[in-house]
Amino acid sequence: MDIAIPINYQESDLIEACVRKERWAQRVLYEEHYGKMMGVCLRYANNSDDALDILHEGFIKVFKHIAKYQPGTSLTAWIRRIMVNTAIDYYRKNIRRRTEDLEQAYDVESPQADAISQCTEKEILAAVQELSPAYRTVFNLYVIEGYSHKEIAELLDITESTSRSNLVKARLKLQAALTARFSAYEK
Repeated sequence: MDIAIPINYQESDLIEACVRKERWAQRVLYEEHYGKMMGVCLRYANNSDDALDILHEGFIKVFKHIAKYQPGTSLTAWIRRIMVNTAIDYYRKNIRRRTEDLEQAYDVESPQADAISQCTEKEILAAVQELSPAYRTVFNLYVIEGYSHKEIAELLDITESTSRSNLVKARLKLQAALTARFSAYEK
């Protein structure tokens, strides 16, 4: 069966073709959003292999539920939300331990704010990937995605104070890791 790929397709044409499960449209959608969505997945994963697993699982969900996409909204934002939710599901499946529930957690300030500005994007991503799954997930949801601690608690089935605690601990670990890298450059 020959399928002609339109040269000047509209987003709506692409979505309709994906609803009909046309492989060319799925390939185009995947290729157009691969880079951005891989970046999202890398922030939640331990390594690139896990990120690729999350990405592929996310795209399976995208293609399975593409008929639910509401035209007029941002397709990229819709796909991103699916990727974040897939990463959360991945985290839930692979959770091994939870941190202790603390009554209060306080923001931590660093006297060496320059450490981060001296690091590359890859170094920062590597430091985030070194965090435990619990710390990394809370850090990403709060700092990158903008969720509140209440929303994070509901998503991950933890308490709000555990969310706050994990964020503080994630920041401390990131600060230590990035400061260590920065110190290595100074020598």
